[in-house]
Amino acid sequence: MKISNPIIKEAQAKMSKSEDALQRELGNIRAGRANASLLNRINVEYYGVDTPLNQMAQITVPEARVLLVTPYDKSSLKEVERAILASDLGISPANDGSAIRLVIPQLTEERRKELAKQVKAKAEDGKVAVRNIRRDMMEQLKKSEKDGDLNEDELHALEEQAQKVTDESIKNLEALADDKEKEVLEG
Repeated sequence: MKISNPIIKEAQAKMSKSEDALQRELGNIRAGRANASLLNRINVEYYGVDTPLNQMAQITVPEARVLLVTPYDKSSLKEVERAILASDLGISPANDGSAIRLVIPQLTEERRKELAKQVKAKAEDGKVAVRNIRRDMMEQLKKSEKDGDLNEDELHALEEQAQKVTDESIKNLEALADDKEKEVLEG
């Protein structure tokens, strides 16, 4: 959809950022499968500096439920292991001297349902953010009409366009959440 109004363009960009944020949040929810994004928030103290793990090690998925972390600098293996243990992952690392294996445990049915609820809650937060962006956009459009920048017909057309942008963004959020929920429940 071609959008020319700067107010709607800006709102659409903000909604897109909300979708990206939801995708990142959902990536942090462990679904019983190995996913390198599980390690995105882990920092390792490397020569006195907190360094993101994914910048100092290669992270691969050799099997469906195994993550393999291979540090570029083998001398940092102990620090990497310590950082993983200190994180909130709840997975014990297995150090073989050159790499660290993380075996993702199978999720229980109860835990799957709990994670599915988390997915729904995060999706709802995303929808609330999009609705707030819509509300601000509508207020700006009405202010533009009051200021004489828009006539009533233009305002009506732009409000419809704003609603379409909002509906599309909410549909994208729901699709992200549905995919993650399926992943969590199937495991």
